[in-house]
Amino acid sequence: MSHTTHNKRFWPPHLPEKLNYPQTSLDFNLTVSARRFPDRTFISFYGTDITWGEADTDVTRIAAFLQQSCKLQRGDRVVLYSQNSPQFILAFYGILRAGGVVVPVNPMNVSSELAYYVKDSEAKIAFCAQELMPNIIALPKGTLESVIGFTYSDYICNSSVPVPEAAKQSRVTFDSTLVTSWQDVLRTSAIFVPPTIGPDDLAVLPYTSGTTGNPKGCMHTHGSVMATAVGFAIWEHLSPESTMLTVAPMCHATGMQIGMNRCVYAGATIVLMQRWDPAAAGVLIEQYQCTHWNSVPVMAVDLLMHPETAKRDLSSLRVVSGGGAAMPKAMAEKLWTDLGLRFIEGYGMTETICQTHLNPIERPKEQCLGIPSFDVEAIIVDPETHRVLPVGEVGEIVVRGPQLLKGYWHNEAAYMESWIEVDGRSWFRTGDLGYVDDEGYFFFADRLKRMINASGFKIWPAEVEAVMYGHPDIRECCVIASPDQRRGETVKAVIVLNDAISEDRDIATEITSWAQSKMAAYKVPRKIEFVKELPRGSSGKLDWRKLQEGEFTKPL
Repeated sequence: MSHTTHNKRFWPPHLPEKLNYPQTSLDFNLTVSARRFPDRTFISFYGTDITWGEADTDVTRIAAFLQQSCKLQRGDRVVLYSQNSPQFILAFYGILRAGGVVVPVNPMNVSSELAYYVKDSEAKIAFCAQELMPNIIALPKGTLESVIGFTYSDYICNSSVPVPEAAKQSRVTFDSTLVTSWQDVLRTSAIFVPPTIGPDDLAVLPYTSGTTGNPKGCMHTHGSVMATAVGFAIWEHLSPESTMLTVAPMCHATGMQIGMNRCVYAGATIVLMQRWDPAAAGVLIEQYQCTHWNSVPVMAVDLLMHPETAKRDLSSLRVVSGGGAAMPKAMAEKLWTDLGLRFIEGYGMTETICQTHLNPIERPKEQCLGIPSFDVEAIIVDPETHRVLPVGEVGEIVVRGPQLLKGYWHNEAAYMESWIEVDGRSWFRTGDLGYVDDEGYFFFADRLKRMINASGFKIWPAEVEAVMYGHPDIRECCVIASPDQRRGETVKAVIVLNDAISEDRDIATEITSWAQSKMAAYKVPRKIEFVKELPRGSSGKLDWRKLQEGEFTKPL
């Protein structure tokens, strides 16, 4: 059977179908851009510009400090725990240059969640933003051996746009022998010893969760990360003349690859936002003449609907793209009417370190995943029999390509279970259901995996449930997705309480407040429903599908 995965009639004109990827480390991309454009702006952060030359010099200093003062060895994992900031980018590349592996941790994660990532990755070194340092200090003694702390406001001066609260904090000193300040790292006199790093060496270990068990570390090499960084740069015509508005969190694959790594490869300027603010985004696009912006659809909606946007000249934008959820049709039409731009949707996952599918810029379709990107093959199969399905029939999306992870960290069994063989070839199971139309475009239908997608944040119910069961008043709990006009989906907990609950207590508020102290804010149930019992199947197993299906058939 043929495995042709896209109709070549609609492949972007003037683009090759296959790419030759650099056989170098990711940090070498920074060195190349710095040598080409030493005095040009690499990062602009609320009024502060950092040149390519300055960044490359600082990255080498960071690498030298890691090697000499922190005793980092090739392949050692290093936690990076921060919001978007110049320090995130410089630390990311400093870790790679030293031969280390970046373990990005969402800054919304609380201490108990951070503890799991540190322990599982066996990291002994961490970079941590100032406001998150209490979570680092709270880790058991001996967990980490070295911590580099930094303050966002050190890179902000004379900002013409509103600065997020976390970025306004003045520098403080932490009374811990573990912590070295960012300034001391950059003042190091340590000698950098270049390690031998190539495309097959591990580079990044981002974590993702499944329907059961703990989050899993996705083992990505310099080569797999390079594949999507280079591919997306070429697809969207990114060049040294481009300016990218980067706002998606760089701790996630999308922000990391599209907002950071592809810009470094292309030599494009990054206009960096720490947190999303539609009014500030409009000012920055106008002020810096941004040509590219990647976002989740809710951000695009916020910008288009903000009253200040009408006053801004956003005509510099050439490409607005995104993923994580479908762009509402009305907003896609407004983007076209107001700016003459189509929203370019794509599809990917942490296991593929961003995109496997992209819509052609010249011929996108709305609410569509797109066509398989460079060197990617994708087919639709029956989830049970693995039979390849015809056009229009819904099945599981399975893929092959150079951007796939090389394994789950310390979890070979889960990695092997993620692959199937179809006609003698191995394919990675995405766990997502979709279909392909007669023009080779892929569309999302549903999730085979039990996952909630809130504004692009991936939330796994089993992980939330495991925390919720720690509340003394909860007997049983089932977490499901609930429709939300702004977030697309939000988290709902269906709860059976213990018998001895006083009627005069606001138990829903109590549980919500408790949950906020136990998990990242985006995971906390926004809706709570109390029931006398949860539905179960004939085997006695909780029937979460029944609750989930019922939730989406309720009138809004």
